[in-house]
Amino acid sequence: MAPFFLPLSLILLMRILVFVLLLSMIVLSCKEATTPDIKIEETPTQRFRYSLAQWSLNKELFAGDIQVVDFIDSAAVWGFEGVEYVNGFFKDKATDTLFLKSLNDRAKSLGMTQVLIMIDGEGDLGVQDETRRKEAVTNHFKWIDAAHYLGCGAIRVNAFGEGSPEMVAAAMAKSIKELCNYAESKHIKILIENHGWYSSDGKWLASVIQQVGHPLAGTLPDFGNFCIEKQDPQIWSSPCINNYDPYQGVSELIPYAGGLSAKSYHFGADGKETTLDYEKFAKIIQESTFSGFIGIEYEGDSIPAPRGIALTKKLIESYLE
Repeated sequence: MAPFFLPLSLILLMRILVFVLLLSMIVLSCKEATTPDIKIEETPTQRFRYSLAQWSLNKELFAGDIQVVDFIDSAAVWGFEGVEYVNGFFKDKATDTLFLKSLNDRAKSLGMTQVLIMIDGEGDLGVQDETRRKEAVTNHFKWIDAAHYLGCGAIRVNAFGEGSPEMVAAAMAKSIKELCNYAESKHIKILIENHGWYSSDGKWLASVIQQVGHPLAGTLPDFGNFCIEKQDPQIWSSPCINNYDPYQGVSELIPYAGGLSAKSYHFGADGKETTLDYEKFAKIIQESTFSGFIGIEYEGDSIPAPRGIALTKKLIESYLE
């Protein structure tokens, strides 16, 4: 049998492949020996951010000393990251895109987030008369559109109506569900604030959200609005004769919270709020799953608004950060 010989070209090709393989192994071993371990540090997410509630400057706005767009500048100068509007200060501007664009432009130039719009005066969502209830719902649609145009995440509504607690709750649940359905394509949350009467009963308001059963329905717990009954129901400043426990109320509402309103009225020489225990509120917040914007809302008149705003922000931050 004749001896078997490989072609010279094939022998050369095999030698080249072996050389390339050995060279690759050497390079890899050197890389493993010289490349240090690189650990990627994750940037911690900021749990709480702070926005300025426009009502804090209600006297200045009503007097015409500042305009709505100037409010954004004030919030930025005072160290806030966001603003919360009250529709009463631009009641006729919900569909005025030129006006809304001016807010967008100012907020963008200052790096500010437009958080939400608080809606008042558009009809009671908890009335029993279907015509009036549907009219109130429809009146809120334009504010959902405005919030979407501004890049807000929510609107705040009131839970006012007529009848027994059960009757108002049923009407409210129907109205909130209709608002949520309208807001779905715009991803705007519909938040109910404890704002007097039945809505200041934490259990009652939580039950309304449960009845709605929609992911866009939630609450905006306010530290100070827990008066269920006033001496004169027709006068907002009338003394409260039936006040719901505010710490229990916030505890009951915070599981559904899409925001928080840190209300303040009066400060002592030590910088602490004299009518509300902020340390208790902070503990409730820390033990919850809530994260996001906390609105600072100074409603006192014993010191200038800028001072009251600064003290409120400093106080809540001291307990949460």
